[in-house]
Amino acid sequence: MHAVVDALGNPLKFELTPGQAHDSVKGYEILSQFDLSSREILADRAYDTDTIRTLLKEQNAIAVIPSKKKCRVKQLTT
Repeated sequence: MHAVVDALGNPLKFELTPGQAHDSVKGYEILSQFDLSSREILADRAYDTDTIRTLLKEQNAIAVIPSKKKCRVKQLTT
């Protein structure tokens, strides 16, 4: 299940995917449909990918995504 919600938890976009689908691929597809300028994007470790972080950086959004446990270089929340 993938959901994009506003600051109050109101749903903006909601999609169900099969269990074998990778979260970051669908997450990128969904996030790329929104204007994320100057917004804070909160997500779990599954969305810690260079592709998603680049998308957020290009749109001047703040990534609030913890680094994956196996990541050698921990990303800062920026």
